[in-house]
This record gives sequence, structure tokens and C-alpha cells, in this order.
Amino acid sequence: MTNLFNAILLSISHCKRWILTIFIIYCVSCLTGIIMVHSGNSFALSYADKIVGNANTNDNASINYHKGNRFKAALIDFSGNLFIGSITQSFLGLGVIFPFFTTAYQGWIGGIISVDMKHQSRLIKPKTALYYIIVLILEWIPYSLTIGSGLALGIKTYKLNKGRKLFKYQIDQSSLKDVLHIYLFAIPIFFFASCFEFLSNWNN
Repeated sequence: MTNLFNAILLSISHCKRWILTIFIIYCVSCLTGIIMVHSGNSFALSYADKIVGNANTNDNASINYHKGNRFKAALIDFSGNLFIGSITQSFLGLGVIFPFFTTAYQGWIGGIISVDMKHQSRLIKPKTALYYIIVLILEWIPYSLTIGSGLALGIKTYKLNKGRKLFKYQIDQSSLKDVLHIYLFAIPIFFFASCFEFLSNWNN
């Protein structure tokens, strides 16, 4: 167990530059979204309404939450974050540039939903504001870890294959191990984040 923990820490160290880069993108894009909706930007507000409205009617996690199936909602959210959000974007890291755009969009979405459907700020009341911030950070941490490791894999793989023919394409094995190690660490955080979001009484 100690050896595995040390291996995870070493993998995080290998990818820390890109993990931090992704986290900063989340922060900046989220802040941009917050500023836009709180300044009354019509595009941001209408897009937030669309996102929240679509989630309330089509997102299985939200639907189950409103039905009172809170743990099921957390499980659905967890699986979506892991398989659709994280693994997909980690894979996009092989294309190097794509995660910068997807995380910027994701962070911006997190920012514009800082107002509710009535366009009232979620940041006015301390409890609601703290809940909102904690949920974002709990999601950004594992996303930054996994997407950052995928980005590191993409960059090292690109350097490894630079000048090679397509049929000789290889994946950087050491970076791939880093990705796997980091996922072992990130998966429980994803689960905890979803549980906090859907099971916490702070959301009432």
C-alpha cells in the first residue's frame, strides 16, 4: 500500500505542471462566467437558463435528486463525471490542444450557474455560496488530476512520435502509468464530490 501511495505521489509530481494548468483554467473560466452573469450579460444568463433547464428535465442525476433518490443521483453523477467527463477529456489529451478548450468551457458553465433560474445569485447567502464553491473545488481537483495527466501523456507521446510514420506510433508508457496511478487517486474524490453535492443538507 505504501509503495502504491508513493507511486501515485510520484505520478502527480510528473504531471504537476499540467494538472496546475488545468486547475487554473477552471478557476479563470469560472470567474469569467460568474462576472458575466452577475453583470447581467444576456447571453450568459440565457445560456445558464438553458443548461439548468435541460438538466432539470433530461439529466438523470437531477431528475432522481428531485424525486428524493439522492444516493442514486450521486451515483449517476459520479459515473457521468468519471466516464463521460474525465476519461473522455483525458483521452482528448492525446490531441494536446483539446483539453484547454473543453476545460475552459466546463469551468465557464460552472461560473454561469452561480445564479438560479430567477437570476438570483447563489453567492449572496454564506451557506449557499460555500456549498457552491466546495462543490466546484471538489470536482475541479479530480478533473484537474486526470485531465492534466492525460495532457501530459499527450505531450510526451507527441514528442516520442515526432518524425515517425503513423504505423510506428507509440504511446509513452511511463506517462500512461502516471495516468493510471492518478486515476486510482482521483476516483474516490469524484465519488466524494458527487456524494457531497447530492447528499449534503447544505443544498437545501
